[in-house]
Amino acid sequence: MKEQLLENPVFNMAAEQFDRTADFLNLSNDVRERCKWPKRLLTVSIPIKRDTGETEVFFGYRVQHHLTRGPVKGGLRFHPNVELGEVAALAMWMNWKCALMGLPFGGGKGGVTCDPRNMSESELENMTRRYTAEMLPFIGPETDVMAPDMGTNEQVMAWMLDVYSSHAGHLVPSVVTGKPVNLQGSEGRTAATGHGVAFLATRALTKCKILHEKATAIIQGFGNVGYHAALTMERFGVTIIGISDVTGAVYNSEGINVRALSDHVAESGGVKGFLASDAIDPNDLLVQECDVLVPAALERVITVENARDLKCKVLAEAANGPTTIGADAILEKRDDIFLVPDILCNAGGVTVSYFEWVQNLQRFQWSEQEVLTKLDTMMAKAFDRVIAFAQRNELPHRVAALALGIKEVADVKKQRGLFP
Repeated sequence: MKEQLLENPVFNMAAEQFDRTADFLNLSNDVRERCKWPKRLLTVSIPIKRDTGETEVFFGYRVQHHLTRGPVKGGLRFHPNVELGEVAALAMWMNWKCALMGLPFGGGKGGVTCDPRNMSESELENMTRRYTAEMLPFIGPETDVMAPDMGTNEQVMAWMLDVYSSHAGHLVPSVVTGKPVNLQGSEGRTAATGHGVAFLATRALTKCKILHEKATAIIQGFGNVGYHAALTMERFGVTIIGISDVTGAVYNSEGINVRALSDHVAESGGVKGFLASDAIDPNDLLVQECDVLVPAALERVITVENARDLKCKVLAEAANGPTTIGADAILEKRDDIFLVPDILCNAGGVTVSYFEWVQNLQRFQWSEQEVLTKLDTMMAKAFDRVIAFAQRNELPHRVAALALGIKEVADVKKQRGLFP
């Protein structure tokens, strides 16, 4: 019955990863069951009045995986393919991610099944406000702290903050993160996930004894994460030779100017047609020779069909769940690809969200340099722990990262016991 409720390819993948790791950890069945399944699965209907005057009902979701170690933390996405099972998988991964990074959070994720590209700003505002109102009994600084994700941004967080604060009767900045800085958001939050991806990708290059200045990278996805990952790697000396988004893909073996491409995207709506490069099929882009491949878009893009053909030295998973179980099995048999798994690689966003939450509770603002310095320190520590644990136990990097996170949650659950 539980499996049927959450039936979804992404959740099935997350559950299989968990089961494999739980087997390695020898978790007892009672602890395994408590760790695997979410605490709350929330589904709400969101009626809004469209600009045409017609009323349309959307469905929204929020999954709170565990509050054992603190309030749940996780993004809110607006996307046509949002389903309860997908949201549950993302909440599960966020739980292990927070535990791996040592953050006092459980995992959460939310979403609304809609296409924000076909909605006006007023329609998006109405939908955000109604979704927040429906979630009021289940969110708060000590219960559930949301953040931007695919299809949402700091403006969406500002609307959510306003709804919650209006009901509280005073400003409660710590109810969401990823807010505008002038609403007590954090410096460095927008760039955090992409910055962390680039930071760990370059550390992996160093492990592979590849000089940054001689390295090349391909980025799949040019949203907030892909853009900042590309820009930061460019600053580290890495040459970006390929980038794709929903409109297409571009390639230039001599290098792509990331800011120039960003300007083109702002004008045209996508990377397609960027003159200082050649057009290439997005699927072909993934298998071009490069030193770093960064999947920074949707789940399940590295598959059994292309895993054998990857020609990268480092696979830095900026997206959640970009590699299928079958592809993982293929990559584990290869000894020529250094994997930086998603729950480690893209943890920069939630880590700086934690910093923002702490700043809000303290009513004190940190500088961008302070934020990014603290982020680099925590990412480096987690990276070294995962690699050392993997080597010590002869484990793939993904299983090592999951094991560290899952064990932390399992230990706390055993310590707190089962109520009643």
